[in-house]
Amino acid sequence: MSDFMLPDIGEGIVECEVVEWRVAEGDRIEEDQPIVEVMTDKALVEITAPEAGVVTKLYVAQGKIAKVHAPLYAYQAENDTQEAGATEQANEPQSPVADADSGSAKAVEQAAVASSTCSLSTSSGKIPASPAVRRLVREHQLELTAIAGSGKDGRVLKEDVLAHLNQPSADPTQAPSQVTQGAQLPRVEPLRGVRAVMAKRMVEAASSIPHFHYGEEIDVTDLLALRERLKPRVEALGERLTLMPFFMKAMGLAVTEAPIINAQLNAEANELHYYEQCNIGMAVDSKAGLLVPNVKGVERLTLLDIAREVGRLTIAAREGRVDQADLKGGTISISNIGALGGTYAAPIINAPEAAIVAIGKTQWLPRFDEQGEVQRRAIMTITWAGDHRFIDGGTIARFCNAWKGYLEAPETMLLHLG
Repeated sequence: MSDFMLPDIGEGIVECEVVEWRVAEGDRIEEDQPIVEVMTDKALVEITAPEAGVVTKLYVAQGKIAKVHAPLYAYQAENDTQEAGATEQANEPQSPVADADSGSAKAVEQAAVASSTCSLSTSSGKIPASPAVRRLVREHQLELTAIAGSGKDGRVLKEDVLAHLNQPSADPTQAPSQVTQGAQLPRVEPLRGVRAVMAKRMVEAASSIPHFHYGEEIDVTDLLALRERLKPRVEALGERLTLMPFFMKAMGLAVTEAPIINAQLNAEANELHYYEQCNIGMAVDSKAGLLVPNVKGVERLTLLDIAREVGRLTIAAREGRVDQADLKGGTISISNIGALGGTYAAPIINAPEAAIVAIGKTQWLPRFDEQGEVQRRAIMTITWAGDHRFIDGGTIARFCNAWKGYLEAPETMLLHLG
């Protein structure tokens, strides 16, 4: 029997939460089969089996914390199992009756194993359900086996859990007054993983960095028209063209006019480190919490290249499976609150970066043209936050004007294509 030790799953990570076991004790596993999902302070990580065999023990219960380099589960390797079986068979006396009935005996044994596996799966609560549903079940101190699943193959859905909670109490002795007059108990959820890291980093950034906020309106009427013209060509290549690639490309160009926006202050606050490569992060509201993967070197990428990266990182972040490399090395960030309907925000800097912009929703509003005539224009509101230790109002205003210029006249970006 071998113990599987929880390996290093990220720089500086020493523990993680077991979100969902994909196997139960006694289950047969194959090499590279998904065994368990764990939540680190960065993302959701899927751990697979190193070799085929049989799971003999799960050391860490679902919802509990596992330590790096500590046993996670035990298993009997397939080779060890086969050798043990061959030794036992060699030591047993053979008989003609046994040989004649070997086929039927094997069938009975397989049926017994199948029955045992089904029983084990049921008793261990191995019922189809997503990690979010299992978490909801744990929060309300319920058992999956007590909830009727309406999904495929009996899968328990969120609606099934809520319907179960709304059922009247089965205890006839419980008076309604006991429920209505009792004190309301809060639902308690441990702050772990990405959310715990976000809480720590936001407090550090807000308390240690003096924020300077700067708001502006950008007329994106021409940008929206250009995007509509390009969308069919991009979609024909199997990609999706949002406004984010334009925001990023324009920002990468504007940084060349204000390189201090792409700089970072060292921990001692006595040196400025300037970065030639502009790595723009985008805040994604994932199931694991807020993640900010970044697109590397946007200044040298085409719009199509950026669109591909934005699509890849968005899918990975929403699934909570972003690679560590995609989360490191950011130099400036974008928070697209407008995607959810927000108009204004006061974003907190993603330290050690120097600036972050919150993009509000686009609204069709009346605006005067150069001749004084009222026109219908697409207006997007944005709010910058800069590190006021080395970025002043004039600097961020000039940078924003350069960025705004590229977005309001997107054809000017063609002048900078390599």
